[in-house]
Amino acid sequence: MTARAADRARYDRATAHLDAPLAIVDLDAFDANADDLARRADGKPIRVASKSVRCRALLERVLAKDGFAGIMSFTLAESLWLARSGFDDILLAYPSADRAGFAELAGDPKLASAVTVMIDDPAQLRFIDDARDGGREVVRVCLELDTSLKLLGGRVRVGARRSPLHSPAEVADMARAVARRPGFEVVGIMAYEGHIAGVGDAVAGRPLRSRAVRLMQAAARRELVERRAEVVRAVRAVVPGLEFVNGGGTGSVQHTAAEDAVTEIGAGSGLYVPRLFDNYTSFRGRPAALFAQPVVRRPGVGVVTVLGGGYPASGAAGRDRLPVPYLPEGLKYDPQEGPGEVQTPLLGAPADDLLVGDKVWFRHAKAGELCERFDVLHLIEGDTVTATVPTYRGEGRTFL
Repeated sequence: MTARAADRARYDRATAHLDAPLAIVDLDAFDANADDLARRADGKPIRVASKSVRCRALLERVLAKDGFAGIMSFTLAESLWLARSGFDDILLAYPSADRAGFAELAGDPKLASAVTVMIDDPAQLRFIDDARDGGREVVRVCLELDTSLKLLGGRVRVGARRSPLHSPAEVADMARAVARRPGFEVVGIMAYEGHIAGVGDAVAGRPLRSRAVRLMQAAARRELVERRAEVVRAVRAVVPGLEFVNGGGTGSVQHTAAEDAVTEIGAGSGLYVPRLFDNYTSFRGRPAALFAQPVVRRPGVGVVTVLGGGYPASGAAGRDRLPVPYLPEGLKYDPQEGPGEVQTPLLGAPADDLLVGDKVWFRHAKAGELCERFDVLHLIEGDTVTATVPTYRGEGRTFL
């Protein structure tokens, strides 16, 4: 029996009393992935990206482990909810236009001390001041550095379009703008190198593209190591008490951790290891989060139909954004239909061994987005469901 077949047998036994659709997290794999992230971070704390987890119970589990400290959130409403739930170190990784949220933040000393917001434009400071509604608490601010690689005098750009702050001088000027404005304090810098941490460099069947990605990432790392250090020096000249410099992601943990200028690593997807992380040479994780759909039809030889399953991930549309049938091994989509909103035909010899009511296990393309489809996650240890915990959605929280 292959390792995957053994996992399927475990998951089927553990959930035999449960009807699909359902979602699980294999805690043995989850914990092993967390340990691997911590090992690669080599002593630097990992701030957990909540958008890649979207389950309070699992955020609490990983933050109880050595090597993890703090949360990287994705909306201000989520940040305030987590702070009220007892989490006390939350970095909002994206700028916000939530007026009510900023009024709440500026009016509550507990929230103001727990949450740090993201800034890359003076207009965002004015927006927050206009939203304060009388709140006088000092707002903790993190400055975001644009990590993209610019070539040919800026005519070619590699990397996500995030912050407009690219040079050390631009980031230092932003730090001075914050320092001049009462009610704000710069406490950190964030620099997420998504083109390094979030792009696979070993795509099956694409050797030339994979080699090009590796060459690009090597060049981008060299450029960013130098520029990030210069940015940190420039900002520390303005803000000597800077608390943290955050960088990296699941695919670049060990590289980013090696930089002296970086004090902490951001990561989250590496806990669940969705299918997009199969294409990396820098690490190998264990798929921990899966969902099961029930067989509801047997249209013919070599074909079964499962209920639903059309759960595409965000990003540029393409086949790599689709979930994949994972267990039993050997199933594939009908190219004329793909994964459907209400039903999904699956082709392959294993279909003939599946009966109505059997489960087919899938992996989502990205990490936390799976939790927007399910109210609960069944946590499995060995071949037993040891707990069932709500996702954000299960707690009535759909932030984006």
